[in-house]
Amino acid sequence: MSFNAEEIAYLRSQSLARLATLGDGGQPDVVPVAFEFDGTCLWVGGVGEAVLRTRKFRNVLAGNRKVALVIDDMVSFEPFIARAIRVYGEAEGPVERTGMVGPGLYLRITPTVSWSWNMAAEPVGETWYKPRRAVHRPQAGQ
Repeated sequence: MSFNAEEIAYLRSQSLARLATLGDGGQPDVVPVAFEFDGTCLWVGGVGEAVLRTRKFRNVLAGNRKVALVIDDMVSFEPFIARAIRVYGEAEGPVERTGMVGPGLYLRITPTVSWSWNMAAEPVGETWYKPRRAVHRPQAGQ
């Protein structure tokens, strides 16, 4: 199982996410990041060598490869309409590539488990949104 068509469309329509990494001593760190989705993996990074000094890169390079990423938006407050995808995954990098912010160094995040809710952008109603859970399997060659 992987992302379905609605989730893929949503991931490709968004450009801002929150990335959580784990630092020394077990301290979680979360930061807003620009991201892109290539159909399989999510990418975050930047231009220039300075990106290697960011906490997210330092945490991953120190061997803390498990990450969490949330992509969400608030469609409306009245009525209340929220959508989101939460991804647990493994980060690796740095990878030299040309991404949405240009040529640079990026972390490749391979999803392991994801949860999405309200991809149809419906008002919340009487009960909270029911999430869709997907377990992601690595594709051949990864």
